[in-house]
Amino acid sequence: GNPSLVHAQSIVAILGCQVVLMGLAEAYRANGGPAGEGLDALHPGGAFDPLGLADDPDLLAELQVKEIKNGRLAMISMLGFAIQGAVTGEGPYANWSKHIADPFGYNLLTVLGAEERVATL
Repeated sequence: GNPSLVHAQSIVAILGCQVVLMGLAEAYRANGGPAGEGLDALHPGGAFDPLGLADDPDLLAELQVKEIKNGRLAMISMLGFAIQGAVTGEGPYANWSKHIADPFGYNLLTVLGAEERVATL
């Protein structure tokens, strides 16, 4: 990378800033800020519905549950990316391309069993 660019040096600082900023934004919305007026505090929904999916209350309830589950799955997958990067010291694309080039020689078992692969957190 370019050494003149600012790079994240502390994952703890990034996590702390993310929690504080998202907490403030959600608290503002949930306590009646402009983005939260007249909406359900847990499932905001509302203004953006170009396909008219929110017209049927039963379908809306089902879609809200699906959206929550989708968000949770996305968070777990990002955690997997972070753990993979910590264990291998490489990004997801580099690991994937090595696995595609040699599926039986570069996989979970061979990476964890290799002596040169030491987790660095």
